[in-house]
Amino acid sequence: MAYQKSGYPNESRVAATPKTVEQLLKLGFSALSKAGRGQLASFDDKAFAQAGADIVDGNAIWQSEIILKVNAPEEEEIALLNPGTTLVSFIWPAQNPGLMEKLAERKVTVMAMDSVPRISRAQSLDALSSMANIAGYRAIVEAAHEFGRFFTGQITAAGKCRRRR
Repeated sequence: MAYQKSGYPNESRVAATPKTVEQLLKLGFSALSKAGRGQLASFDDKAFAQAGADIVDGNAIWQSEIILKVNAPEEEEIALLNPGTTLVSFIWPAQNPGLMEKLAERKVTVMAMDSVPRISRAQSLDALSSMANIAGYRAIVEAAHEFGRFFTGQITAAGKCRRRR
């Protein structure tokens, strides 16, 4: 199993963390991680290596049977996928029929994380809700910064901050 860095600039999300690497190793998988893959998410190569992943450079990552990737593969990445590879990623199949055709031509099995249904049985795989939660949290932080004043009506460990009337 391999964890591929997103090609998008400033993308800080990662498809796996050192903790998930440990969990997958316990299930019998081996893990490859592309060098420098987690830096923007504050995970260095040492953390992945300590978790049990082999750190690799170049295109070695694409020889794995299962590839975890945050964003859909780029054109040049598709060409590196072997037939029979399983790709787990945000793919958006309905919006990207051309991408799906290319992956099918390469005989790649795709698990589109954005297409996992929002049902109780699949709740642990519900990546869309997780990303929406993070986006909402970030929106509030950004709005608070732009607002320029203290948000009142909060309860903190130090006590209450009542709102003014």
